[in-house]
Amino acid sequence: MRFSHSANEPAKELERYVYAIVKAGGRQEKVAVGDTVTVDHLDSAAGSTVTFSAVLVVDGAKVTTDPKVLSGVKVTAEVLDETKGKKIHILRYKNKTGYRRRQGFRSQNTRVKITAITL
Repeated sequence: MRFSHSANEPAKELERYVYAIVKAGGRQEKVAVGDTVTVDHLDSAAGSTVTFSAVLVVDGAKVTTDPKVLSGVKVTAEVLDETKGKKIHILRYKNKTGYRRRQGFRSQNTRVKITAITL
């Protein structure tokens, strides 16, 4: 445990900081309780609860990477809304032939708020 103290104050325990690295939609995100994260599209309605599996958990100075321990760790989140990502412009061009193709793409995303990390 880490303690903070000065000459004028008695020693007190520092508040522990818990965060997790979760696998969400093909990517890994660092999350803590109260964070709002944008992940790839999830098939869940706004207001519903989703769970993510943890890849790594940091609890103060303790780091957990053991798969057996992490199988019991659940990160729960509430779905806030559906959003669209930034537009990507796809242009194809071949010189001297007049070949030009233009296409656009916007990814479907879901915003979630992390409500709990259960160890």
